[in-house]
Parts: sequence; structure tokens; C-alpha cells
Amino acid sequence: MAAARPLAPRVQRWAAFSSDPAGGNPAGVVLDADGMSDDEMLRVAAEVGYSETAFVTRDDQGALSIRYFSPLAEVPFCGHATVATAAALAELRGAGAYSFTAPVGRIEITVNDDDADRVVRFTSVVPFVEDLPADTRTRILEVLHLEDADLDPAHAAALPFAGNRHPLLVVRSSATLDRMTFDPAAARALMDAEGWPATIIVAWPETADRWHVRNVFPVGEISEDPATGAGAAALGGYLRETRAVTPPQRIRIFQGTHVGRPSELTVDIPAAGGIVVSGSAVRLPDPAVRD
Repeated sequence: MAAARPLAPRVQRWAAFSSDPAGGNPAGVVLDADGMSDDEMLRVAAEVGYSETAFVTRDDQGALSIRYFSPLAEVPFCGHATVATAAALAELRGAGAYSFTAPVGRIEITVNDDDADRVVRFTSVVPFVEDLPADTRTRILEVLHLEDADLDPAHAAALPFAGNRHPLLVVRSSATLDRMTFDPAAARALMDAEGWPATIIVAWPETADRWHVRNVFPVGEISEDPATGAGAAALGGYLRETRAVTPPQRIRIFQGTHVGRPSELTVDIPAAGGIVVSGSAVRLPDPAVRD
């Protein structure tokens, strides 16, 4: 008798950084990924079709590990999928503290049920900031159909890290942010050539503590990320490193309006250590089953 085939993994769908299912960044969550191979995780992520799907495994002592896959490849860290996973666990276990071992290190999380919203906070790994070479900045500008004159001279282009390396450009105005366009194939080719696993961040500060952000992330049918937790942490680390803020400082990031999924991320920047990113999460309905 042939061995029984394993059951397909149960995939939950959540939107992170919004309390409205029509907003936020959708993520797939597989809470019991024990025994799944890399190829199986990648296949499931491609079938789900979101920018990332998170896969949770447990060791013999019950400690949790998490991995993240886009439809194209594994990603070292994904903030919105971390928020979605913590919210899914809290639905089973209740609010409280959670901890994951991720490819980039230990990720500490708290989940609180505030009024009608479930709010998740994660602390990133300790960020750092690298210079972005001038020729690389020029190639990014070409892909985004922008020019040097569109950049804010008060904020130098950089390559901050808070789990992933994110090239970061700060533009002068909301109009520049709004009119930015890009060819997803050209953006993907540049990101692959540079070895950037996550998003290109383009940001505009309405005020010192209120930022509007777009994150370029072409994977499959997706070209722009509605909410990027790892990118928010990277921006927080950049602002601290460049002394654009005086810690402790809280900023709010507004993202997703350009792709029809408004999102809000809260970023707390301490004087040292990881950056704290928080936001709401809401369960999405399972896709309809076709006959």
C-alpha cells in the first residue's frame, strides 16, 4: 500500500498594519510548517500570491522559529508577515509576549487587544546604515523616473538594515512621491543585480514625526508593497543614525494609498538597540472554494 500523502498546509490570511480588511498588507501564515521542505514553502507562497508568507516551526522544546517566502524566493525578514503571524498565534493563545527565531536572529513580539483592535509590536534586530554608492543611486533614480533634483538634500540616500538591506531615497515633496512611476521588470532586475531581497524605500517627511512612504517590491503580480514593517524599522534606524531625530522618538508611517490599501505603521526609536514597529492586524476571509 502506498504511503498516505501529507495533508496540504493550512494557510491563514491576514492583513497587517490596518484594522480594515480592505487596507494593510496581506500575508499568508502557516502555523504548523514542521516537516515542510524549502521547495514546499516556496510553492505554497507562490500559490498564496502575497508578497510574503510566513512559516512557523517548533523544536523539541516548543520554541518557535519563523521563515518567510515571497512567491520568488526566501526573504531573511518580513515585518508585516511577523505581525500577521503573531496575531494568528494570539487568536489561538491570547495576547501576550511571543518570540521567534528568524534567519536574521531573535525577534521579540508583544500582542495587545486594544479596544476592538489587535495591536502587534515587534522589536527589530539592531539596525545599521551603509552608504549608497552614487552610481547605484543613479540607477535607482533611472528606474523610478526621478532625478537628483527630486531628492531632499537634508536626507542623504543610504542603505539601512534592520533585517534586510533597503535602499532608501527621501524626496522633496508629496507631489514627487505621488508621480513616481517604475517598470517592475527593470526594478526587479536592479534589485536582483544588487542582491536586495526586500524593498526600495522612497519616503517623504510631511513633518518630523509623520512620514509617507512607498516601497517598490516587484514579485509576481505585486509591484509595490502596501506596508513594510522591515522597511519601517530600517527607516527608524536611518533616522537615528543620521541624527534626524532625538531618541526616544515616535514616528508614524503612512503607506499603501498608492496601491489602494491604506496602512499605518508606528515606529518607536529608542536611543539604542532594535527599532520597535507596531500596528493592527485583521483576519482575512479564506478564498472561495471552487467546485
